[in-house]
Amino acid sequence: MTATAEDIERAVAVLRAGGLVGLPTETVYGLGANAEDTAAVMRIFEMKGRPPSHPLIVHIAASDELDDWVEEVPRAARVLADRFWPGPLTLVLRRGRRVPLAATGGLETVAVRVPDHPVALALLSAFGGGITAPSANRFGSVSPTTANDVRVELGDGVGLVLDGGPCEVGVESTIVDVTGEVPAILRPGGVTREDLEAVLGYSVAVPSTSDVRVPGQHPSHYAPRARVVLVEPEKVVAEAEIARKEGYQVGVLLPPPLAGATVEAHAVVTLPDSPAAYAQGLYGFLRELDQQGCDLIVASLPAEEGLGLAIANRLLRAAGPRPPA
Repeated sequence: MTATAEDIERAVAVLRAGGLVGLPTETVYGLGANAEDTAAVMRIFEMKGRPPSHPLIVHIAASDELDDWVEEVPRAARVLADRFWPGPLTLVLRRGRRVPLAATGGLETVAVRVPDHPVALALLSAFGGGITAPSANRFGSVSPTTANDVRVELGDGVGLVLDGGPCEVGVESTIVDVTGEVPAILRPGGVTREDLEAVLGYSVAVPSTSDVRVPGQHPSHYAPRARVVLVEPEKVVAEAEIARKEGYQVGVLLPPPLAGATVEAHAVVTLPDSPAAYAQGLYGFLRELDQQGCDLIVASLPAEEGLGLAIANRLLRAAGPRPPA
């Protein structure tokens, strides 16, 4: 059931009392706190098991509030905000004094965005301030794209979860660093590199490393319980068969060109042709394979263009080296 006006009022009360709220955005569900309440912000890190050095994103209600939260707004940032907000774009700028260092992981930069979801915007407007909101899940695990995902993942620790239906984009926002001379993509997401370049009029780099810390840079991230193995698309079926013979309960993300192929596996998800549908469903597919008892997932990377760049980034992190249990 979609959140009501009464639910929004209750959520505002929870935030003002220093509590945490699960809220929908167009990308994934977030775990929100009053961005100016250091104690509340620290509760986010505690609940998620998130290292305090990992910055959070501050969500605001409209682009004309940006100057209230940052030190300065370069021209490129203004151009991008005017074009893509509300939307799945996060801008990294110099921290304004309203933002506590707890929210930035101790950095003098802050990540800010305006979400494109009616429930999130209604909450931000009613609250009248910024809300820090990383994904509403345990650190490193698959991001939630439904209200039920949040409840299953975090249980009763969240004061209130606002239901806004399934997320439309399904992967996190694109994070763009606009503190330097030339903008750079630090995390690909719902706004594509091609979209950014069309607006800016020049190419935008996607550096493999950055001095600026932002969400989603940990080597293992967005990971299901099952181990993820990445192979070339044409090798997915053969790799699944090998793993099955080795005794694994194998899950398969089957690329569209192989739709209809016979796969000897415990569970198979045939991926949609549309990159937008793939991005929207990605985390749900991974959760589904976990729920079906798979302990190994065989997948391949899509072409790194358009939304394929964000999908590939999430799969690479999901397959990354995991810390010892």
